[in-house]
Amino acid sequence: MAATRSSEFGDLVQIKKQLISITAQCKERGLVHSVKWASELAFSLDPLPLNEIPPAPELTEEDARDLDALCLAKSYFDLKEYDRAAYFLRGCRSQKAYFLYMYSRYLSGEKKKDDETVDSLGPLEKGQVRNEALRELRVELSKKHSAGELDGFALYLYGVVLRKLDLLKEAVEIFVAATHALPLHWGSWLELCNLITNIEMLKSLSLPECWVRDFFMAHMFTELQMIKEALQKYQSLMEAGFAKSTYIISQIAVAYHNIRDIDQALYLFNELREQDPFRIENMDTFSNLLYVRSMKPELSYLAHNLVEIDKYRVETCCVIGNYYSLRSQHEKAALYFQRALKLNPRCLGAWTLMGHEYMEMKNTSAAIQAYRHAIEVNKRDYRAWYGLGQTYEILKMPFYSLYYYRKAHQLRPNDSRMLVALGECYEKLSQQVEAKKCYWRAYSVGDVERMALLKLAKLHEQLNEFDDAAQCYIIYIQDIFSCGEQLEHAEVSTALRYLGQYYFKNKLYDEASLCAQRCCDYNDVSSSSAAHSQLRDANLSPFGKMLILSPKQVM
Repeated sequence: MAATRSSEFGDLVQIKKQLISITAQCKERGLVHSVKWASELAFSLDPLPLNEIPPAPELTEEDARDLDALCLAKSYFDLKEYDRAAYFLRGCRSQKAYFLYMYSRYLSGEKKKDDETVDSLGPLEKGQVRNEALRELRVELSKKHSAGELDGFALYLYGVVLRKLDLLKEAVEIFVAATHALPLHWGSWLELCNLITNIEMLKSLSLPECWVRDFFMAHMFTELQMIKEALQKYQSLMEAGFAKSTYIISQIAVAYHNIRDIDQALYLFNELREQDPFRIENMDTFSNLLYVRSMKPELSYLAHNLVEIDKYRVETCCVIGNYYSLRSQHEKAALYFQRALKLNPRCLGAWTLMGHEYMEMKNTSAAIQAYRHAIEVNKRDYRAWYGLGQTYEILKMPFYSLYYYRKAHQLRPNDSRMLVALGECYEKLSQQVEAKKCYWRAYSVGDVERMALLKLAKLHEQLNEFDDAAQCYIIYIQDIFSCGEQLEHAEVSTALRYLGQYYFKNKLYDEASLCAQRCCDYNDVSSSSAAHSQLRDANLSPFGKMLILSPKQVM
């Protein structure tokens, strides 16, 4: 796709003009997030000479008539006095004034709804607190749409209203129409992103041929966990002329975070902070990486830095929550995640992280509720599905666990952690054949925690499949020694002990003696390290003489 449409990026001057134009249009309508996106991209391109800067669009007769009311209403809108803004726009007829009138009414309803939602983790179910303006807005926008009187911005608002009313199929159709009517408006593309559930649905959509589509596809690949394709797309965008874009750098960092390439993700986030030191967006993801690496001083510095910039931002609260969680102060961590949700009840990361904190505090019912809220916000969040699986596993409800782990696995088919969790569930349900398949698949896709082969070997032991168990232990030991990792001595010595007994029973006394010797060495830290170093210096495998079975015999 990038190859066939690479010519669209040939004229960066034209793209810069389009970005300047759409920035001005979005600014007039109060669409601040789209303004920020377009402005960041425009800033990454070379400045235009004075004679190339696009002029402001000419005013129509209706625009001129509504100009005073529009200026007044926009001043109230910027002060978040939405009802007041809408009042002064009632009789206006221009497209710009009509959008601001409807958008003010929508935001007024949203503000009142948020005020009513007092407790983020209260007993309020989905739908109990609703924007009361939505139904009226839908009726009015529907009439205008039927008459063909909605421009690209109004179509975007119509789609948002439909999504809020859970009319998702209709919302997708309207957002697609909005991208055709106004391809440069990023807000329509981003809303569409949130409604696409799989790659088949993405392929079925008829989208406009525009350079913004490449940014959309890259974002969509990231959301669908198609990280290889996302990275290729972002790389092609950087080569096309957007190499300085902080938006693209942040998206690539998030992509590496999603595939657990922690070193690369940390490098990119640090580079991002050098280029944009007061940036708060995506810093919650950065803090997740610091948390996983237990980088307490760096996480503390990040938290203090963000508090100085803006302590009332969602991302700041999530970073502080992660900091307290790393210090095992889980009550304080949960409090800050709750604060984040007060600021934005649709913050996906805060719901999931709060679920994790409640799990740490053994409050399973609150954890379940938090994870369910996360899934309501985004059904593609594998962490929430996985968290629910873990919670029900603690509650000794394996059938429920299996359902949620399957959901997580569907979203992350090549994540070994999901497969290991599925295997454990199948074991508890006495479905050993399925469990074996899951463990072997987890090893095949790259076992992150190096537990799949051990669990598979122990399962074979329980089923008296001694040859298969030995094969698993052999592969496990070879992997450990080949990569030079020092894992839990107990696990390695368990494998060595089993292999020693296995070879002894099969009268392979040399191999049995070698295993026994290595097992004794491993129980002593210093001697095991010395033995390992000698083997590596001699460029030998400790199991060079061992009988290696065909991998097919494992299953």
